[in-house]
Amino acid sequence: MEYAFPLLLGFVLGSIPSGYLVGRLKGIDIREHGSGNIGSTNVLRTLGKAPGYFVFACDALKGIIAVLLAYRLFPAGGDLGAIAAAVGCILGHNFTPWLHFKGGKGIATSLGVLIALLPLASVIVLAFWILVFVVSRYVSLASILAASVLPVVVWFVRGIGTLFWFSLLIGVLAVVRHRVNIQRLIHGTESRFTRDKEGGS
Repeated sequence: MEYAFPLLLGFVLGSIPSGYLVGRLKGIDIREHGSGNIGSTNVLRTLGKAPGYFVFACDALKGIIAVLLAYRLFPAGGDLGAIAAAVGCILGHNFTPWLHFKGGKGIATSLGVLIALLPLASVIVLAFWILVFVVSRYVSLASILAASVLPVVVWFVRGIGTLFWFSLLIGVLAVVRHRVNIQRLIHGTESRFTRDKEGGS
């Protein structure tokens, strides 16, 4: 129960579809605009900077809160309980039951759980994401490469252990969630970041 309850708690928190709710407040269904994704990138392109950044913050905050609550409410679970909450939160975001199990790609939420579990690694990976994005202007490419180097960064910071395998799991999940973007990148049809274009994360 010290792992099942944090997992469920994380899933419930993660399943809150921030991007969809913000879109509804603005009078639209975000799934019918841009890339059709409920993540912050599509919200930013469709509704502007303020809503986009707000959704990013909300999605990241879900991850932070899930991990911190797991430590607080289920102390017997320790790091494994917190990791269970983190996994549940990412899965809840990616496969929210409120939208027929179709959610976002989990980048902001993954960053949130990393901030709570591995602050130093999260800073390094975020810096790498920013570097790739600034050079390429592809949100998807930055997300894919950041997810790919995440396990390496965690190995360097914490060594091989439970957190390393956790980072490998969420890194692979993030890459898989971007499989359509990968195909577009290979074929040269992925759009660089602009507010009025589709694609991205």
